[in-house]
Amino acid sequence: MGPTKRSVFFVSDGTGLTAEALGHSLLTQFERVEFTQIRIPFVDNLARAQEAVARINGQGEADGMRAIVFTTLIDQQLADIVHQADAFCLSYFDSFLAPLEGELGVKSSHTVGRSHGSADSSDYKKRIEAINYTLAHDDGITDRDLEQADVILVAVSRCGKTPTSLYLAMQFGLKAANFPLIPEDFERGRLPGTLQKHRSKLFGLTIQPERLHRIREERRANSKYASLGNCRYEVAEAEKMMRREGIRWLDSSTKSIEEISTTVLQELKLR
Repeated sequence: MGPTKRSVFFVSDGTGLTAEALGHSLLTQFERVEFTQIRIPFVDNLARAQEAVARINGQGEADGMRAIVFTTLIDQQLADIVHQADAFCLSYFDSFLAPLEGELGVKSSHTVGRSHGSADSSDYKKRIEAINYTLAHDDGITDRDLEQADVILVAVSRCGKTPTSLYLAMQFGLKAANFPLIPEDFERGRLPGTLQKHRSKLFGLTIQPERLHRIREERRANSKYASLGNCRYEVAEAEKMMRREGIRWLDSSTKSIEEISTTVLQELKLR
């Protein structure tokens, strides 16, 4: 018998990122269920709320099973409409905000989009600056301004440096540079560029050679770069270099970007 299949909607009057984050954290606990996930953002008027209900009901009819809905709708009228859908609805604010109001003895602001909509906030500007910095320092493009970096990731090609760097920038506003470790570095026996003087900011990634081989084959099939023998050589040499240089590192083979990033934050004591 195959896995159970269910459709899941994330409905919000903002971007939907909060609803999605909440839903993901819960859905990952159900490994034997296959979820089709759909985000419906900016449900901020009656027409859009009704459109959302029609879409949710239509999906339930197509599946032959009612959908699951996570909502972060502030406006009670809109929330009531969406909760009329023929679906299993979970409200972030009913479940968490209302009890928290009771505990604190204070009413919440009930402001739409406070988590993700503050384009003029200092945190938002910091994230934009971090993203620009990270893009400019991707894959060893330059070693200029490394003193501004919060973290510098090092690893052989295709270990997950770029997506992890971007996640750190977008989610936490951290300036993350990354450098590839290449055969020439192993032959020289030292780190690339000017990384030596930024040792405290370095964090390394490694990967199982067999997984690296599969990833590289998709990019450059039947090449020396992707060969299993070369992958084994590069991984072994990179790990040897990181041990010799005292660089903290982890194996990214079975880790998500979120897990890698959290480890980086903890190990380098970044806020």
